[in-house]
This record gives sequence, C-alpha cells and structure tokens, in this order.
Amino acid sequence: MEESAEHRHSGSGKMQLGLSVSDSDVSSFTPLVVLELADDTKAEAISWLLNRIRDKQQNGGAELLVNQLLFPAQDDQKSNPNVFVVGSTLQRLLNGAEDVGLFKEFQDGTMRGFTYANRESFKDFNGDGEGFLSDAECQYIIKHELDTLRAKNEEHVPGYPKLKLYPGKSVVRRLQSKGVLIQYFPLHNKEDLKRLSFSWYKKFKLSFQPLDDIRHYFGEGLALYFGFLEYFTFALVPMALIGIPYYLFDWEDYDKYVLFAVFNLVWSTVFLEVWKRCSATLAYGWGTLCRKKAFEEPRAGFHGALGLNPVTGREEPVYPSSKRQLRIYLVSVPFVLLCLYLSFYVMMVYFDMEFWAINTYHENPNIATSILLFVPSIIYAVVIEIMNLLYRYAAEFLTEWENHRLESSFQNHLVLKVLVFNFVNCFASLFYIAFVMQNMVLLRQSLATLLITSQILNQVMEAFLPYWLQRRRNKKVHKRMRRLMGDKELPLLGQVQLETEMNTYLGTFDDYLEQFLLFGYVSLFSCVYPLAAVLVVLNNITEVYSDAFKMCHVFKRPFSEPAANIGVWQLAFETMSLIAVVTNCALIGLSPQVKAYFPESDTQLILIVVAIEHVLLAFKFILAFVIPDVPKHIQVKLAKLEFDSLEALKKRRRTLGRKHWKIRRPEIRGISDG
Repeated sequence: MEESAEHRHSGSGKMQLGLSVSDSDVSSFTPLVVLELADDTKAEAISWLLNRIRDKQQNGGAELLVNQLLFPAQDDQKSNPNVFVVGSTLQRLLNGAEDVGLFKEFQDGTMRGFTYANRESFKDFNGDGEGFLSDAECQYIIKHELDTLRAKNEEHVPGYPKLKLYPGKSVVRRLQSKGVLIQYFPLHNKEDLKRLSFSWYKKFKLSFQPLDDIRHYFGEGLALYFGFLEYFTFALVPMALIGIPYYLFDWEDYDKYVLFAVFNLVWSTVFLEVWKRCSATLAYGWGTLCRKKAFEEPRAGFHGALGLNPVTGREEPVYPSSKRQLRIYLVSVPFVLLCLYLSFYVMMVYFDMEFWAINTYHENPNIATSILLFVPSIIYAVVIEIMNLLYRYAAEFLTEWENHRLESSFQNHLVLKVLVFNFVNCFASLFYIAFVMQNMVLLRQSLATLLITSQILNQVMEAFLPYWLQRRRNKKVHKRMRRLMGDKELPLLGQVQLETEMNTYLGTFDDYLEQFLLFGYVSLFSCVYPLAAVLVVLNNITEVYSDAFKMCHVFKRPFSEPAANIGVWQLAFETMSLIAVVTNCALIGLSPQVKAYFPESDTQLILIVVAIEHVLLAFKFILAFVIPDVPKHIQVKLAKLEFDSLEALKKRRRTLGRKHWKIRRPEIRGISDG
C-alpha cells in the first residue's frame, strides 16, 4: 500500500502507537477509533472479530486496519488487555464516503453527493485526496463500517454458544447489547483540538463561534446545537435591551406590561421562523440539507422473537406493536400522570410555605423576615431540579422498557415524556399565580427566583463540577503513567488510557432541554419580569464556554451525527411559542389598563381577548407560510442540482441505448440476410 494511502488524517501528524512496554514500533496507520472489549472476552471471539474487521469487503468484512494496545502491568489496578485502535487507508475512506452518501462542494459551488469516480470534480480534492475528508467524517465512516459489519453463516459468536447470530445481524450491535463490546469511540486529535480550543473558548471575545471548525471536528449535529445556542442568544439581545430600561423605570408599576407582552408575541413568532432559514443555510453549506436519510437499523437494545424484515429480507428481532402500545398506555402514561400529580402536590406545599413566609413578614417586618420571603421559592426551585433529574432517569427506563425498534422512535417518545413533565413541573406554579391567584407581584418574585436559582444550579452541575472531576481524573492518569513509564513518553497509550475513563457524551438532549425551558421563561412570563431575557443572555454566554470546555476536555469525543436541522426540538419550541401567544394574550387581558376599558363586562373582555388571540395565531401561521424555510438562493441551487441529476440520468440512458443498439445491429443484419 502506498504511503499516502496508509497515512491519512486531516491536518494531523502521525501518532506513535506503543504495542507493549518495550516495543517502540509505530503503527502503520493513524488510529482514529478506539474499540474496547471486556477484559474476560474469549480469545476465539477476539480473533474472529478482528478478522472480520480486517477482511475484504467482498468477503463480508469491513476492510479496516486494527491493532491491539497493550498497556503496562500496574500494581494497583489491572489493565484491560482488550483495547484496540482502528484506522483505515485513504482509498477505503473515500469509498466509504460514497457509501454513506456524503455531500461535498463541487467545482461549480453546489453541494453534490461524493462519488469516487468523479473525485477530481470536487472543489477541495487535491492530489490523492489527503485532507479532503474532515476528522469527523473519517470517524463517522469507520463507525458506519463497524455498525454494518454483519454475521454471515455463524450460528453464534465463537466462544459464546449462547450468544446467537443469524445472517444479516449487526455483529457490533450484538456484542454491545451483551456486554462483550464495552465501548467504541473516536480519538481526539491533539493538534486539531488545541487549535479549536484556542479559537473557541480559551480567550474571551464577543464574536461568533467557529461553527465550521466545530462541524469539522465534532460533526453537524453538535455544530447545529451551538449554532442554535448562538442564534438564540443574539435573538434575545433586543428583548434584553428593551427589558433593562423597562425594569428600571416601571419596576414599581406592575401593571404596565402590555407593550412588553405585545413585543414578546412578535418576537417569539419571528424568532423561530428566521432560525429555520439560518438552519437551512448552515445545513446546505455542510452538505446535510439535501442528503438522503440513512436507512435505520434496529437499536442495540431492541429485542424480540426472530422474524423476517419485509424491507431488507433479513432475519431480525420482531416485537408486536400491540404489546408496545399496551406498555405505553397501561404503564407509561399512568406513571407520567402520577408524576404530574406529585408535581402538583409539591407545588401546593410550596404555596403553603409561601403564604406562611408572607404572613410571618407582615406580622414582624424586619431584615430576617424579608429574606425569609425568598426562601420558599429557592427551596422549590431546588426541588424542581431534583424532581426533573429523578424523572429523567425514570423516563429513560420506561422508554427502554417499551422496546422501540428504532433510535428515532425511542428519542421521540423520550422527548415527549420529559418535555411534558418538565413543562408542568417548571411552569405550573407560575400559571397558577398568574391566572388563579392573579398576583403579579408574587409572579414576578417567583419567576425571578426560579430562573436565577435554576441557572446557578445548572452552572454548578454543568461547569464547575465536571471541571473539578476531570482535573482529578487527569492528574490520576498522568501520575499512573509517569510511575509506570518514567521519562519514556508514549503519548497514545496515555491518551487512550485517559479517554477510556472519560464520561460518555449522551447527545444534545439535555442541552436543548435547558434552552427549551429558558425559552419558556422568556416567552411566557418575561413581560412581568423584563430582566428574564438579560439573565438568559448572561447564562447562555457562560453556557457557550462551559459546553465548549466539556466537549473538548470532559467527555469522550462523540461520533459525528449528520443533521439537517434540530429535529423534534423545532416542534417543541414552536409549541412553546403557541402557548406563549395564549399566555401573553391572557396576561394582557388581566392588566388593569385593559380592564379599565371594560369596567362592567368581564364576558366582553374575555371574548375580545380570545378573538385577538385567534388573530395572532392566524398571523403566526400566515407568517410561517410567507417566510420560506429555505432561502431563495439555496432553493435555486437545490433545483439546479435536481435538474443536473435528471439530465445526467437522461444522458446515461441515451448512452446505454446506443451501446445496446450497436450490439443488436449485427444480429438484425444477420436475420435480414438469412
């Protein structure tokens, strides 16, 4: 194999791979992915798996490169001998890029599906293609090849008679579901990570994030989250700028919130419509907007009796949909309702504490009792965070137990469960204060306390605690490696040792959930507490830096997840904006300025508020229809791509037709001569 084909990694130098303590040889390839098996895995199973990974594609293998990492013996801790690094030749990666349907920029500036045959026609393809694929794309290709490594005629995993296999079963998913494969994850690239860290979070600056660099290193899914976080933060700036003077000059007059509520209505509507266009622009530039969705394989945890998949024709587990529906409606739904009841019960306990604190203050007003006024809200905010955390674990367990076949279905059901509970748990007390008690002073105090307390808790849990734990973990690993190796430096061994012990990043679920709740605080009730937008802007600025640090130094590097948008979260935010329209209209109807126009007829006021609400909802839907989700210039490029594809297909058919005619003409001439 040629040198250029063996050593590929975008912008990276060659890593040294120590295969044993005394062995100073280097690997013949750049390691991209770490694969860790259980330390008691049978030797025949390891040999079989490695042979399948190395075997040619035409023989059903992945045709990847793999080497074993042997860690030095340790006195205080037994090292796992079954740790491997996986890489690939450049040729294999380029063929894999075509297999997974990567879109890259063409010479004419459009984004087209990459094909190895037309590789020279792509903009950044130079020479043999070194540097054409990003780090994240290379590791995604390797993950795809490992995930699609399928059993052939094996009845079970060698050495494990009870670990049954059948033709077409994903080998990696099977080993993972039974605990033989502990984990596999992409390695960090030290040089690229250092450059990204410096441009992203190591120096404080008021500027845009390096989204293209984030996408190249972590993939489109994570880059879209940080793009949304940045967009949301900048979109809040007008609200914050209006909220500061509004707060300063109208603080004592709690009734003058009508104008701010109207602005809130317009902002929450326009915000999401413009984001769709920004998202489409980013996704097109990254080649995911027009990329076909990959065929989804069953989840690793999915189980059931063996049956035939009518789409693929392969044997795989089948689980009746009726059983799943019974589990959802007879167990999951009642459990969610029970949790909602407990949330309401805790809310009423909070109100009892609040009334007690208010009565205590009125009986004996002093500094201590004035501080006491905030204690119930602070306690309630802490309890809300604890309940959200406990419910999250319960929701994950229930959704896993429901046995969904596809990961997308699993995520949708999990998101629905978590969003319903979090919405009720976080906002029920505010709705009760606003529309049952109709106490705007208490509403403002409760909103401020809940928002500030939740932000402080999130910063502690998401920034300070992970940073402290990771520093301890790093020191422990470095000390262990220095004790074993002395002055001899084996950077890859130390890096793999460190990264295998890092926490696994579980995806953007919790990050989007946090932004969803913050969006709710701002869009629903910020008209009575105008500083809400200011607090969220400050929170999000620190969120960018803390999340960036965590991705670079606390979590294992996640595999790239191609994404064209923020998925189900777009629907969640749009639903919240609809609720915000209703809430702000109701708050306007409750304001004394509006009530003054209808001193004797509450019914007429209610009808007018409902009518205005319907008009605003209609305006929202019209605005969503009028503002295209995809900008015009991108629509033109997509149409051009479709036109060129059709023309190429016609040309190919004409060429094949002419070839077929040339083959048939001698036959026809022979028949006529006869």
